Amino acid sequence: RLYGEILASLGVLEKGHLVEVSRVDLVGEHIGSTAIRTQEAFDRARGGVLFIDEAYALSPEDSGRDFGREAIDTLVKLMEDHREAVVVIVAGYTAEMERFLSVNPGVASRFSRTITFSDYAPEELLRIVEQQAEEHEYRLAPGAAEALLKYFTAIPKGPAFGNGRTARQTFEAMVERHAGRVAQLDEPSTDDLTLLYAEDLPELP
Repeated sequence: RLYGEILASLGVLEKGHLVEVSRVDLVGEHIGSTAIRTQEAFDRARGGVLFIDEAYALSPEDSGRDFGREAIDTLVKLMEDHREAVVVIVAGYTAEMERFLSVNPGVASRFSRTITFSDYAPEELLRIVEQQAEEHEYRLAPGAAEALLKYFTAIPKGPAFGNGRTARQTFEAMVERHAGRVAQLDEPSTDDLTLLYAEDLPELP
């Protein structure tokens, strides 16, 4: 969104609005419908940014007769024919996106910039949990921050690691465990209702 606004302020884009789509928005169930859906999404983004999240889903490894390839082929042609009108950004996990970029000879050449975002550090994940807690009027009890830091250091950083999503899910799991604990109290105090303890942390996946 910010990128679109910046390009619009510089006069590169006419509007700078963002249209966000994923596979479900582009791929149809019948022959020919995918090209129509992709064209419609592209048209909505004219003058702005078309953002395709989890773009690798358009080129599954076991593609077979998958219509995702049609969406990619259509997109490549539209990007070439209207390259001054729309900025297209595709996003997804690194390895899967490398496969996506190799599925069509014209795809990689249409995307001139690749930005790889490194995983959040444990300290950054802790800060996300602290922000979530503050927004929902919870506080971390003494020792909870240290326990969270150890938790985020030990958590596996494999393909299932969700970065900010993992931090949010950890906070939500702590709130659930906290609620179960508080439900056992007859007359919970303000601290009982708002403090999250180290023992509220979920088990490591």
